[in-house]
Amino acid sequence: MACNTKRHALVQVFTWKSAAVFLGTGAGLLLYFRSEKERVKVLREQKEKETSKAYGKPKIGGPFELINAETGQPFNSTKELAGQFYMVYFGFTHCPDICPEELDKMAEVVDMTKEKHPLVPVFITCDPRRDSAAVVKEYVKDFHPDMIGLTGDQDTIRKVAKSFRVYVSSPPNVAEGEDYLVDHSIFFYLMDPEGKFVDCYAKDTTAEEVAASYQKYAEAYDAQKK
Repeated sequence: MACNTKRHALVQVFTWKSAAVFLGTGAGLLLYFRSEKERVKVLREQKEKETSKAYGKPKIGGPFELINAETGQPFNSTKELAGQFYMVYFGFTHCPDICPEELDKMAEVVDMTKEKHPLVPVFITCDPRRDSAAVVKEYVKDFHPDMIGLTGDQDTIRKVAKSFRVYVSSPPNVAEGEDYLVDHSIFFYLMDPEGKFVDCYAKDTTAEEVAASYQKYAEAYDAQKK
Protein backbone atom coordinates (compact mmCIF):
# COMPACT_ATOMS: atom_id res chain seq x y z
CA MET A 1 0.00 0.00 0.00
CA ALA A 2 2.84 2.36 0.90
CA CYS A 3 4.56 1.41 -2.34
CA ASN A 4 1.46 2.27 -4.36
CA THR A 5 1.08 5.62 -2.59
CA LYS A 6 4.69 6.49 -3.36
CA ARG A 7 4.29 5.46 -7.00
CA HIS A 8 1.13 7.58 -7.28
CA ALA A 9 2.97 10.59 -5.82
CA LEU A 10 5.81 10.15 -8.31
CA VAL A 11 3.35 9.94 -11.18
CA GLN A 12 1.68 13.16 -9.98
CA VAL A 13 5.04 14.92 -9.72
CA PHE A 14 6.09 13.65 -13.14
CA THR A 15 2.77 14.66 -14.65
CA TRP A 16 2.90 18.21 -13.28
CA LYS A 17 6.53 18.60 -14.28
CA SER A 18 5.79 17.24 -17.75
CA ALA A 19 2.82 19.53 -18.08
CA ALA A 20 4.88 22.54 -17.05
CA VAL A 21 7.68 21.64 -19.45
CA PHE A 22 5.18 20.97 -22.22
CA LEU A 23 3.39 24.25 -21.68
CA GLY A 24 6.66 26.14 -21.42
CA THR A 25 7.98 24.51 -24.59
CA GLY A 26 4.70 25.09 -26.40
CA ALA A 27 4.64 28.76 -25.44
CA GLY A 28 8.25 29.12 -26.53
CA LEU A 29 7.57 27.46 -29.86
CA LEU A 30 4.50 29.64 -30.37
CA LEU A 31 6.53 32.80 -29.75
CA TYR A 32 9.30 31.50 -32.01
CA PHE A 33 6.94 30.74 -34.89
CA ARG A 34 5.20 34.09 -34.48
CA SER A 35 8.59 35.82 -34.55
CA GLU A 36 9.66 33.82 -37.62
CA LYS A 37 6.39 34.58 -39.36
CA GLU A 38 6.86 38.31 -38.72
CA ARG A 39 10.48 38.15 -39.88
CA VAL A 40 9.49 36.36 -43.10
CA LYS A 41 6.73 38.92 -43.65
CA VAL A 42 9.21 41.80 -43.29
CA LEU A 43 11.69 40.12 -45.62
CA ARG A 44 8.95 39.52 -48.19
CA GLU A 45 7.87 43.17 -48.03
CA GLN A 46 11.47 44.31 -48.47
CA LYS A 47 11.86 41.95 -51.42
CA GLU A 48 8.68 43.28 -53.01
CA LYS A 49 9.92 46.86 -52.58
CA GLU A 50 13.25 46.00 -54.17
CA THR A 51 11.51 44.20 -57.02
CA SER A 52 9.20 47.18 -57.48
CA LYS A 53 12.18 49.52 -57.67
CA ALA A 54 13.91 47.29 -60.18
CA TYR A 55 10.95 46.45 -62.37
CA GLY A 56 8.25 48.99 -61.50
CA LYS A 57 9.32 51.51 -64.14
CA PRO A 58 10.11 51.00 -67.78
CA LYS A 59 13.68 51.49 -68.93
CA ILE A 60 13.54 54.91 -70.57
CA GLY A 61 16.44 57.18 -71.39
CA GLY A 62 20.06 56.59 -70.57
CA PRO A 63 23.41 58.26 -71.24
CA PHE A 64 23.68 60.05 -74.57
CA GLU A 65 26.09 62.28 -76.43
CA LEU A 66 24.87 64.93 -78.87
CA ILE A 67 25.93 68.41 -79.99
CA ASN A 68 25.31 71.40 -77.75
CA ALA A 69 23.74 74.01 -80.00
CA GLU A 70 25.07 76.85 -77.87
CA THR A 71 28.73 75.86 -78.16
CA GLY A 72 28.80 73.52 -81.13
CA GLN A 73 30.72 71.08 -78.92
CA PRO A 74 29.89 67.50 -77.88
CA PHE A 75 27.42 67.28 -75.02
CA ASN A 76 27.73 64.25 -72.75
CA SER A 77 24.60 63.86 -70.63
CA THR A 78 26.35 61.93 -67.86
CA LYS A 79 28.95 64.68 -67.44
CA GLU A 80 26.87 67.79 -68.14
CA LEU A 81 23.67 66.86 -66.30
CA ALA A 82 25.07 64.90 -63.34
CA GLY A 83 23.51 65.85 -60.02
CA GLN A 84 20.60 67.73 -61.59
CA PHE A 85 16.98 66.94 -62.29
CA TYR A 86 16.30 67.59 -65.96
CA MET A 87 13.35 67.43 -68.33
CA VAL A 88 13.66 66.36 -71.97
CA TYR A 89 11.40 67.24 -74.88
CA PHE A 90 11.83 65.98 -78.44
CA GLY A 91 10.57 68.29 -81.19
CA PHE A 92 11.62 70.26 -84.26
CA THR A 93 12.08 73.94 -84.97
CA HIS A 94 9.71 74.01 -87.96
CA CYS A 95 6.82 72.75 -85.83
CA PRO A 96 3.99 75.27 -86.32
CA ASP A 97 2.22 75.09 -82.96
CA ILE A 98 2.53 72.04 -80.69
CA CYS A 99 6.28 72.26 -80.02
CA PRO A 100 6.22 75.98 -79.19
CA GLU A 101 3.26 75.42 -76.85
CA GLU A 102 4.98 72.54 -75.08
CA LEU A 103 8.28 74.37 -74.74
CA ASP A 104 6.46 77.40 -73.31
CA LYS A 105 4.86 75.04 -70.81
CA MET A 106 8.24 73.54 -69.94
CA ALA A 107 9.60 77.04 -69.35
CA GLU A 108 6.69 77.72 -66.97
CA VAL A 109 7.50 74.57 -65.00
CA VAL A 110 11.16 75.60 -64.73
CA ASP A 111 10.21 79.03 -63.38
CA MET A 112 7.62 77.58 -60.97
CA THR A 113 10.13 75.24 -59.36
CA LYS A 114 13.44 77.09 -59.55
CA GLU A 115 13.38 78.44 -55.98
CA LYS A 116 13.25 75.08 -54.22
CA HIS A 117 14.20 72.51 -56.85
CA PRO A 118 15.95 73.81 -59.98
CA LEU A 119 15.12 71.90 -63.13
CA VAL A 120 17.17 71.88 -66.35
CA PRO A 121 15.05 72.10 -69.53
CA VAL A 122 16.45 70.14 -72.50
CA PHE A 123 15.25 70.31 -76.10
CA ILE A 124 16.40 67.59 -78.50
CA THR A 125 15.58 68.01 -82.16
CA CYS A 126 14.14 65.03 -84.00
CA ASP A 127 14.70 66.78 -87.35
CA PRO A 128 18.50 67.05 -87.66
CA ARG A 129 18.29 67.45 -91.45
CA ARG A 130 17.09 71.03 -90.97
CA ASP A 131 17.94 71.69 -87.34
CA SER A 132 21.63 72.50 -87.30
CA ALA A 133 23.35 73.74 -84.14
CA ALA A 134 22.94 77.35 -85.29
CA VAL A 135 19.21 76.89 -85.93
CA VAL A 136 18.55 75.17 -82.61
CA LYS A 137 20.62 77.76 -80.74
CA GLU A 138 18.38 80.58 -81.94
CA TYR A 139 15.22 78.55 -81.49
CA VAL A 140 15.60 77.73 -77.80
CA LYS A 141 16.32 81.36 -76.95
CA ASP A 142 12.62 82.10 -77.52
CA PHE A 143 11.57 79.89 -74.63
CA HIS A 144 13.94 80.01 -71.66
CA PRO A 145 17.49 81.28 -71.06
CA ASP A 146 18.38 78.03 -69.27
CA MET A 147 17.09 75.74 -72.01
CA ILE A 148 19.74 73.47 -73.52
CA GLY A 149 19.28 72.79 -77.22
CA LEU A 150 20.78 69.62 -78.67
CA THR A 151 21.21 68.28 -82.18
CA GLY A 152 23.35 65.66 -83.93
CA ASP A 153 23.47 63.41 -86.95
CA GLN A 154 20.39 61.41 -87.91
CA ASP A 155 21.65 58.05 -86.68
CA THR A 156 22.59 59.38 -83.26
CA ILE A 157 19.33 61.29 -82.87
CA ARG A 158 17.41 58.17 -83.86
CA LYS A 159 19.24 56.10 -81.21
CA VAL A 160 18.63 58.67 -78.48
CA ALA A 161 14.95 58.95 -79.43
CA LYS A 162 14.65 55.17 -79.36
CA SER A 163 16.21 55.02 -75.88
CA PHE A 164 13.46 57.39 -74.68
CA ARG A 165 10.85 55.38 -76.62
CA VAL A 166 10.01 58.40 -78.70
CA TYR A 167 8.13 57.79 -81.92
CA VAL A 168 9.54 59.84 -84.83
CA SER A 169 8.46 59.76 -88.46
CA SER A 170 9.48 62.10 -91.26
CA PRO A 171 9.21 61.83 -95.08
CA PRO A 172 12.09 59.69 -96.41
CA ASN A 173 12.57 61.45 -99.73
CA VAL A 174 12.46 65.21 -99.43
CA ALA A 175 13.89 67.60 -101.99
CA GLU A 176 16.31 70.28 -100.81
CA GLY A 177 14.36 73.23 -99.42
CA GLU A 178 11.03 71.40 -99.47
CA ASP A 179 8.87 71.94 -96.39
CA TYR A 180 7.58 68.99 -94.39
CA LEU A 181 6.30 68.06 -90.95
CA VAL A 182 7.73 65.53 -88.51
CA ASP A 183 5.37 63.27 -86.61
CA HIS A 184 6.63 62.55 -83.10
CA SER A 185 5.64 61.66 -79.54
CA ILE A 186 4.59 64.61 -77.39
CA PHE A 187 5.91 64.08 -73.87
CA PHE A 188 8.14 65.65 -71.25
CA TYR A 189 10.56 63.11 -69.78
CA LEU A 190 11.62 63.80 -66.20
CA MET A 191 15.04 62.39 -65.27
CA ASP A 192 16.63 62.36 -61.83
CA PRO A 193 20.16 63.57 -60.85
CA GLU A 194 21.51 60.09 -61.57
CA GLY A 195 20.14 60.11 -65.11
CA LYS A 196 17.32 57.69 -64.31
CA PHE A 197 13.81 58.00 -65.67
CA VAL A 198 11.27 59.30 -63.15
CA ASP A 199 8.06 60.11 -65.03
CA CYS A 200 6.66 61.47 -68.28
CA TYR A 201 3.93 64.02 -68.93
CA ALA A 202 1.59 64.11 -71.91
CA LYS A 203 0.33 67.12 -73.80
CA ASP A 204 -2.89 67.38 -71.78
CA THR A 205 -0.98 67.81 -68.50
CA THR A 206 -0.90 71.43 -67.33
CA ALA A 207 2.23 73.26 -66.23
CA GLU A 208 0.86 73.39 -62.67
CA GLU A 209 0.32 69.62 -62.64
CA VAL A 210 3.80 68.92 -63.99
CA ALA A 211 5.37 71.29 -61.46
CA ALA A 212 3.47 69.78 -58.52
CA SER A 213 4.41 66.26 -59.59
CA TYR A 214 8.06 67.16 -60.06
CA GLN A 215 8.24 68.87 -56.65
CA LYS A 216 7.01 65.69 -54.96
CA TYR A 217 9.62 63.57 -56.75
CA ALA A 218 12.37 66.05 -55.91
CA GLU A 219 11.38 66.16 -52.22
CA ALA A 220 11.24 62.36 -52.04
CA TYR A 221 14.67 62.15 -53.69
CA ASP A 222 16.16 64.64 -51.23
CA ALA A 223 14.64 62.81 -48.27
CA GLN A 224 16.05 59.51 -49.51
CA LYS A 225 19.54 60.96 -49.73
CA LYS A 226 19.55 62.29 -46.15
